[in-house]
Amino acid sequence: MLTIVIPTWNNLALLKLCVASLRRHSTLPFEIALHVNEGSDGTLDWVRAEGILHSHSDRNVGICLAVNQAAALSSRPYVVYLNDDMVCCPGWDTALMARIRTLGTDAFMVSGTMIEPRATGNPCVIVRDYGSGPDDFREDALLEDLPALHKDDWYGATWPPTVVHRSWWDKVGGYSPEFSPGISSDNDFSMKMWAAGCRIFLGVGASRVYHFMSRSTGKVVRNDGRRQFLEKWGMTQSTFDRHYLRRGQPATSLVLPGPEPTARYYWDRLRGTVKRLLA
Repeated sequence: MLTIVIPTWNNLALLKLCVASLRRHSTLPFEIALHVNEGSDGTLDWVRAEGILHSHSDRNVGICLAVNQAAALSSRPYVVYLNDDMVCCPGWDTALMARIRTLGTDAFMVSGTMIEPRATGNPCVIVRDYGSGPDDFREDALLEDLPALHKDDWYGATWPPTVVHRSWWDKVGGYSPEFSPGISSDNDFSMKMWAAGCRIFLGVGASRVYHFMSRSTGKVVRNDGRRQFLEKWGMTQSTFDRHYLRRGQPATSLVLPGPEPTARYYWDRLRGTVKRLLA
């Protein structure tokens, strides 16, 4: 049923935790499809020994190409994008699919809810510290506390773990390589879904994954994703998040109605236009 796409770049210890959690805590039929960037830390050897479906590049090709290559390895009906620094909790997949079955359409982008060890001001996550990496991960405490880690459904699905139907993945062409190595590629993918007619961007509070917040972006030359998004779509990411996706707001309905014609909306659109002209 699920193709779980995971890009990885020399993060073997984290990847092992991620894959183990999928095998232990998933209920629905799934297939893992990895893209191994480089893999010189033993990742490539381990993936081959485990018999995991994978693509491989000798160098880091970035998130966009990695995700696209991995997704192309399988044709299962749902594409799940998961990061290698995430640990899936029991019920993560059944909660997602139960919500998807209520939608009555394949035009959706549905996300699980991250549990993160540090507060960043993100209204879409649950903040609770169970460790910052494999060495200090307190999995037993996480699983014991899980029933009390409640969050209502929220608007604005963009970040992994995300699920889209295979037909919509193909319709929008996956992730955009011009955003390589990947800054703002998530936002761009959501915008491509919106532009293609999708209006369901739903975060599922009952589907939870622990996110170590281990960043690979510090190892690469970052693209100016915000500028690229503005040039491509004619508005800033914050305008799209605030007025279209309504990110972080409680999900009171399934379908997002589009931006309200408020003074703040027109001001934010104007600011984006000025930024483009002054670039």
